[in-house]
Amino acid sequence: WAYTVGFTVLPHVGGFLGWFINRKEIPVWYEKLKKPSWCPPRKIFPVAWTVLYTGMGYASYLIWNDLGGCSSKAIVPLGLYGAQLALNWAWPPFFFGAHNLKMALIDILCLDALAIGTMCSWYRINKTAALLMVPYLGWLAMATCLTIRIWKDNPEQK
Repeated sequence: WAYTVGFTVLPHVGGFLGWFINRKEIPVWYEKLKKPSWCPPRKIFPVAWTVLYTGMGYASYLIWNDLGGCSSKAIVPLGLYGAQLALNWAWPPFFFGAHNLKMALIDILCLDALAIGTMCSWYRINKTAALLMVPYLGWLAMATCLTIRIWKDNPEQK
């Protein structure tokens, strides 16, 4: 059970650190940005990320378990997962910390590709794990569209 908990909690670590480090920028900077009418309320984000991180973390445990731990067969599927998780954790410092909307957009576009690659590689190993990634991909699609709109509607100050 320790592995199950460890894998499930891991995504939350970076998510929490990203929030903690950048939390002061949200009311000061983020609230002043021009956002589309379909932007979710701020209170939705922590709830959504808690559910999504839990699902993807547990899914990564299923893959790790099915492949017999850190075997040579696990390098690609868990490597893709780790890479997309790193880009996921990098987005808040780009967006909220550096106020670099262009870099945040590049990050999330690369994240989208890696998350899709992760899900595709997992599908052959464990369909449940792959399906646990579907809500995450849906949220990423919305987050990507939101990042694009915010980047377009808030030109960089010269």
